[in-house]
Amino acid sequence: MKLRCIAVDDENLARKLIEENIRQIPFLELVRTCKNPFEAMAALQEEQIDLMFLDIQMPGMLGTKFLQSLTEKPMVIFVTAYSNYAVESYDLDVVDYLMKPVSLERFTKAAYKALDLFQKKNAAKNNINPTVIQQKTDEQPDYFFVNVEYSLVKIPMKEIMYIEGLKDYVKIFLAGQTKAILTKSTMKGIEEKLPTKNFMRVHKSYIVNLDKIESIRGKSVTVNKYEIPVSDTNIDELLRMLNYTKQ
Repeated sequence: MKLRCIAVDDENLARKLIEENIRQIPFLELVRTCKNPFEAMAALQEEQIDLMFLDIQMPGMLGTKFLQSLTEKPMVIFVTAYSNYAVESYDLDVVDYLMKPVSLERFTKAAYKALDLFQKKNAAKNNINPTVIQQKTDEQPDYFFVNVEYSLVKIPMKEIMYIEGLKDYVKIFLAGQTKAILTKSTMKGIEEKLPTKNFMRVHKSYIVNLDKIESIRGKSVTVNKYEIPVSDTNIDELLRMLNYTKQ
């Protein structure tokens, strides 16, 4: 499934940045870029558009006014340099409100919100039980994306061996790969992406995939022949999660 998108901004650089971000996200498809609301109106009439990335301060017509003028609206994410339209934007029922300059991580989060909304609307349209859709949403995805040198790299959770924190960066070690993936993030940020039943932060600097633990010795675990320390406060919880009971 792909969301068909247009980007509307009077500034050429801003359009290019949005275009680049869209191309980094697998489920987004850029259909057209527009310099003003009038070009956007033509695009909406000629193409099937699911999602519009819309600037607000543009010559001729504000993005908010343009959105109000539409009888049939796609999903909208505002991308603007001005914070004073935030309240008005929520009255217009937009998906998200992004402030320039927009990081790829924040842009991706907004895109996922749009995808989730799109799936739920389709479910309602096709009379699918929303509880079933919510269950599927809760179960997925079994992967996440991280920013690596201006690109989004897919990380399948089941392939994660362990994760090491290095101040403002983390190293993600995957099965079958000799070189770790280095991304700018906090351990907390990565930890929030992982299911708690499969992963545990055993030390302030390490998260391990419980399924990949080969052995436990004292206050350390071995994963892929690498010895990882376990903090005093976490050793009992780790043993409990591994269903270990003392003989």
